[in-house]
Amino acid sequence: MQEAKKKYQLLTNDIEWHLVGHLQTNKAKYAVGLFDLIHSVDSVKLAKEIDRRSLQFNKITDILVEVNVSGEETKYGIKPEEVELFLREISGFSGIRVKGLMTIAPIAQNQEEVRPYFRKLRELSKQINNMNIKNIKMEYLSMGMTDDFEVAIEEGSNMVRIGRGIFGFH
Repeated sequence: MQEAKKKYQLLTNDIEWHLVGHLQTNKAKYAVGLFDLIHSVDSVKLAKEIDRRSLQFNKITDILVEVNVSGEETKYGIKPEEVELFLREISGFSGIRVKGLMTIAPIAQNQEEVRPYFRKLRELSKQINNMNIKNIKMEYLSMGMTDDFEVAIEEGSNMVRIGRGIFGFH
């Protein structure tokens, strides 16, 4: 968040800013002020805080719901079987707009090992879209990073996160 604040002031206004990492509830007020899309909403508590802060800023914040498709304990995200209930609970919030789903696949030696996780998120996205829940659109499927983005795209991703591949950091 501190890094984003510094960069935000240095760059032009025509940049669309995305927050791609775990967001703590106490940092939501800063995130709402800086970012156009928050990729990692994983609890009702966080969604409520983003909603509240968005209303204070007189804006609607676009979000993606982070889904822990792999079930790994070390990853954030909502369990796939809990996503529908979560979406129905937050669909009435007027300060946020759900634009899709996001996941992080397990680290794998072979990209093919992650294909089932991406496929599962794509299928979940389609199911949710067919439910026609108010204020919920499955416009984005954010999945795939530097080591697995090709498979993610083949499985339907329309938003990849390839920071390390571009910037070279670890």
